[in-house]
Amino acid sequence: MKTKVVVATIAMVFGLGLGSTRALAYDLMDAYRDAVASDAQLRSAQAALEAARELVPQARAGLLPQVGASAEVLGNAVDTNMAPSRDYVSQVYAVQLSQPLYRPQNTIAYEQSKLQLEIASQQYELARQDLILRVAEAYFDLLAARDNLRTIQAQKRAIAEQLAAAKRNFEVGTATITDEQEAQARYDLATAQELAAESELEIRRAALALLTGKPVNEVDVVRPGVELLAPVPAQESAWTEAARANAIQVRQALIGADVFRQEIDRRRSARGPTVDLVGQVAHSRNSVSTIPNIRSNSAAIGVQLAIPLYTGGAIEASVREAAAGLAQAEADVEVARRAAEQGSRQAFLGLYSGLAQVRALEAAERSSQLALASNELGYQVGVRINIDVLNAQQQLFTTRRDLLGARYQVLLNGLRLKATTGALDESSLAQVNALLVDPRVAEEAAAREEAEKERAAEAQRRRQMEAVPAPGRRGGRR
Repeated sequence: MKTKVVVATIAMVFGLGLGSTRALAYDLMDAYRDAVASDAQLRSAQAALEAARELVPQARAGLLPQVGASAEVLGNAVDTNMAPSRDYVSQVYAVQLSQPLYRPQNTIAYEQSKLQLEIASQQYELARQDLILRVAEAYFDLLAARDNLRTIQAQKRAIAEQLAAAKRNFEVGTATITDEQEAQARYDLATAQELAAESELEIRRAALALLTGKPVNEVDVVRPGVELLAPVPAQESAWTEAARANAIQVRQALIGADVFRQEIDRRRSARGPTVDLVGQVAHSRNSVSTIPNIRSNSAAIGVQLAIPLYTGGAIEASVREAAAGLAQAEADVEVARRAAEQGSRQAFLGLYSGLAQVRALEAAERSSQLALASNELGYQVGVRINIDVLNAQQQLFTTRRDLLGARYQVLLNGLRLKATTGALDESSLAQVNALLVDPRVAEEAAAREEAEKERAAEAQRRRQMEAVPAPGRRGGRR
């Protein structure tokens, strides 16, 4: 089999030419915007945030005047030994006013409501970051499943070419039946793997569609030969320190501890006095059958002082309860810091390990390309057998698939690293999206890259042919 046939097959798969019927493929930002509009978890966090916003005016109401109105109409029957019995109707209409002058509990509750709103805001931000990561993971899982399927399909086509060549060579007596059987076994295995890969692709496509709320067809792919950069700063300690200080979970825990500190003060203040400005305006009428209606108007205003003298120990117990809650909240802060530090370290090391793996796989890809060319040449001159070519093909296909997968993990770990420091936002996703291109553009770039590799392989093949001293073809070994 000629090398150019295999190279053309490889270009077909790793160029990711998808034959899209759309003018533009679906990209990562499209997926994120659709997910924002349809994701139930984000909507739940948004609803919780809206509910928390209403806590502030509710708490502020405890600092503002309270005005109420009342009206009563009573039928009265009076029978005494001092006067004749009488029946009459009394009516009272009143407006009451109460303005807190000194209620520290209400002031503290108002400040607590602001902190509770901040906690809800942080929770919403955490849900938004989680959505970014879920969309990115589902997107790159889809690309990985697509790459795996196309790897298997390309390998299957290459095996089919090798199988046809083995059959022809066996018919003319230049190869053994073993070559044909080995190629047939590889072809059957590739067929089974193709069916499993097709199912996995549909599962990954459905997972992304579940997030976006829209069917997903063609998606943008990572630009061929994209250069992946190391994170800045490049020190692990810088990221772990930023995570301990700025991770959303840490900020939430710190605010939660502040809420408990204020709760202790609020409950202690219940032992002190409260002072209110109170006032009332009233109008009353008494309708007595024997005398004309009696009408009166009254108004009162003053200051009301209330001091709790004994509450049965309830206030002291509630203070101790809040103190225990503060101790728990402070412990939760340290738990959050350690978790953020560990997550940051894991993402940082994963990112650097991924970058090293990408470089190693790029070198392995070049080596595998040359190894395939050498094995094909050896097969043509009789110093290699069919299984050698098949193994070299499989190694090249697998290496390229793994290279793409390693690049996806680098991009994902970059997003995860930012998330551990609370810095992950839509602009971070847009930076990753800038590395994606329409699959047809990727196809053209990959075709050019494959042409360069084919020329390099052809040059090496010529050098190897010149180094072979008049080889005699052999039929292969059993």
